[in-house]
Amino acid sequence: MADMDLDKRFDIHEIAKNKNAELERFRCSVYCCHSTGCKSSGSDDIIDLLKTAVAEHGLEDQVRIVATGCMGLCAQGPLIRVEIKGQKDVLYKRIEPLIARLIVTEHIVPALKLSEGQNFEVPPFLQEHVLSLELPFFTKQEKVVLKDAGHMDPEDIQEYIARGGYLALEKVLKNMTPAEVIDEIKRSGLRGRGGGGFSTGMKWELASKVPTVDEKFIICNGDEGDPGAYMDRSILEGDPHSVIEGMMIAAYAIGATQGWFYVRAEYPLAVERLDKAIKACKKNRLLGNNIMGTDFSFNIEVRLGAGAFVCGEETALIHSIEGKRGTPRPRPPYPTNKGLWDKPSCVNNVETLGNVPKIILKGADWFSSFGTETSKGTKVFALTGQVEHSGLIEVPMGTTINEIVNEIGGGVPNGKKLKAVQTGGPSGGVIPAEKMDLPVCYEELKKIGSIMGSGGMIVMDDSSNMVNIANFYLDFTVDESCGKCAPCRIGGKQMLLLLEKINKGKGTKQDLADLKRIATAMQKASLCGLGQTAPNPVLSTLRFFENEYLEKLVDAKPAATEEK
Repeated sequence: MADMDLDKRFDIHEIAKNKNAELERFRCSVYCCHSTGCKSSGSDDIIDLLKTAVAEHGLEDQVRIVATGCMGLCAQGPLIRVEIKGQKDVLYKRIEPLIARLIVTEHIVPALKLSEGQNFEVPPFLQEHVLSLELPFFTKQEKVVLKDAGHMDPEDIQEYIARGGYLALEKVLKNMTPAEVIDEIKRSGLRGRGGGGFSTGMKWELASKVPTVDEKFIICNGDEGDPGAYMDRSILEGDPHSVIEGMMIAAYAIGATQGWFYVRAEYPLAVERLDKAIKACKKNRLLGNNIMGTDFSFNIEVRLGAGAFVCGEETALIHSIEGKRGTPRPRPPYPTNKGLWDKPSCVNNVETLGNVPKIILKGADWFSSFGTETSKGTKVFALTGQVEHSGLIEVPMGTTINEIVNEIGGGVPNGKKLKAVQTGGPSGGVIPAEKMDLPVCYEELKKIGSIMGSGGMIVMDDSSNMVNIANFYLDFTVDESCGKCAPCRIGGKQMLLLLEKINKGKGTKQDLADLKRIATAMQKASLCGLGQTAPNPVLSTLRFFENEYLEKLVDAKPAATEEK
């Protein structure tokens, strides 16, 4: 974006008007997925080739090539979506250099020559690369946080503004008191999307009421570490400004003057785009002093995590930002009272903050119209494993696992049968196929021994062994334990040794009893959520797939399966 005259007030309405006029001049937009998944499949070269081919045909004034965020169907990447005015949108999958060039020469060029009202038909040799936009994967989603990801340039602040960006911030700064902002978020029913599910508005209210003589902090937890989970990474890669705007609104609500993003160093593209977005905000006076000509001043810094799973826990995360070893501490006091550098601090997840601008603009009633009575809104999931259409999805809370796996996900491939779905990562549980009508929401998952977590959902077919699954997740949490408290440090290791013994065919009934006894002790006595939830995969597989454990014991035979 061009430098602005600092004597003039930054006007997002003027920016939006000018940017929309600029975009309107293009007859065709070609969106190429440039998220981590598609970059690993070669989208950098595809984008360069598209630009070269468009230039060769002298179409730079009519066709724009946009490197965008995740489009969802990650396993089919690189993905390209062609949007031509007056034509049907076309989504292409698994693009190779030759196919990218053919899309320009055999689709875009002839389609632009058609008169208004004529629709272009994709030639047969490109049809095998076309993905139907009528797939349930696309039509059965409800996008709130991901609405613009994959549809815009995430590195262009002007394009974000042209799509309504920072209007929510303007609304709260000029027309709402902090208390009114908090009330709107409370009424929306938004709950923390990082796993705990605590009321976001309630957390903000607690932080706002803490008296402080100097400063408060707002912290964005971008340290997702669940195996198979990449929701927060994709949001930051595809729409970083929405999370920044959400953080600024949260800061205004609680009275914070400084924000911190804590993001995994293993997410270099997310960090790069976040850094660029912050710099663009500073350059255009959306960060700093007297934002939008008001008394609100706020700044943001980024801190990188070193890959410790335990730093997803808010107090361990705070210690890490302070430069200390990332270990949790007892609560209370909670961070809202005594957090970063012992100052009141509010910790929110990436997806949580990404929801905030939409709620402010469209209202609490609109947001709460999605979901269930106690779990409002939508949820982003990374749908992975043995499923036909793996990728990033967003659905209303309360959508059943069956709808997610068999309709949106297209079911289990290769003629296999669905055996189970694992939610919540290493802290979650395994849900058997006979429970597929379970609504995905905080309370229902908890009842069955699992959790929402940050949004990982792994599908397993009938070739999966549940004892091995439990062993895998427990091995992960034992390795990631900070070792500070004995129940987690010792209990987790003892459970793992028992599981390994059982897997070798040397286990006994007493070992199963010991697993349950140690698990109970860990749940009740561990210092933080890592140790408290580490036994969940073991307990849930024991509950629903006990026969697979009994088959491995030296002193037991499997019984007929009973309804648990």
